[in-house]
Amino acid sequence: MADASPRPLDAAAVLFDLDGTLADTAGDLANAVNRVLADRGLPIVPVSEVRPHASSGARGMIGAAMGVTPEDPGYGALRDAFLAHYANGLADTTRLFDGVDALLDALDARGVAWGIVTNKATRFTAPVTAALGLAARTRVIVSGDTTPHAKPHPAPLLHAATQLRIDPARCVYVGDDLRDVQAGNAAGMATIVASYGYIGAAGDAAAWPATGWIATPGELLAWLRPLARS
Repeated sequence: MADASPRPLDAAAVLFDLDGTLADTAGDLANAVNRVLADRGLPIVPVSEVRPHASSGARGMIGAAMGVTPEDPGYGALRDAFLAHYANGLADTTRLFDGVDALLDALDARGVAWGIVTNKATRFTAPVTAALGLAARTRVIVSGDTTPHAKPHPAPLLHAATQLRIDPARCVYVGDDLRDVQAGNAAGMATIVASYGYIGAAGDAAAWPATGWIATPGELLAWLRPLARS
């Protein structure tokens, strides 16, 4: 891990991943994969077993619960069944992580723009962000199908910066997956790891090439230099 001591960044905007960073969506994702298992007469899995893979969506949850990868025959049918179940219960247990609402209030008070960049498809992103009250507050939402490429490609992050009319170099990207760090770095943004998130199976997050790490949402504020007021 590089020096993780907060050093104020000249940030005019903060972009956030959704699953595992702003919102704890693992319960609803686990419910969806358990419905797939139950439909096939298979034993369900505890949320704790699949929770670390929630940021990887259908691929992560199906892989963790069933050991099936996108390269395996039958994965497509399992993915479609999973997504159908998820669409019917995507905001049953999903909540903002503790401290996120206060963090967003603080960003608003500081005059720091913030947005959401997720690999979740728009048809899921829209109802989840609406249910959480985020859609009405944020300046920009970029989903996995908004641009031709999803993370770890930088295109979604660069698109968000363009929508905000802010130089990517003055944006910070916060996420809980290695691909978030890779996308942010490729976009020329500072990257902060949400260590309280799901992290996934990509190894020790302390080894990721990030700018910094936070253990709670509120710790992000120590990384941001207050914007000068006119």
